[in-house]
Amino acid sequence: MSAPAPRPGRLPDAPVVLRDGWWWMFSRAGSIPVSDAAFTTVLDDFAQAMAAADQAVAELRTRQSESPAPDPGGRW
Repeated sequence: MSAPAPRPGRLPDAPVVLRDGWWWMFSRAGSIPVSDAAFTTVLDDFAQAMAAADQAVAELRTRQSESPAPDPGGRW
């Protein structure tokens, strides 16, 4: 199975944004493109891990909503 591609947008709790395939660091003063290859690799890997986690949580929620509720006695 291939890793999910990072989605454009901001990483949670991080001052970086992925736009049009480029990582940007931002602050109140403005934004600059991230040009360090090692840093962008780490950002890509982290974004892929976040996307995979989001996908796994969504699949678990789908499975939970599809499974029958247990009877009051705790048996299926």
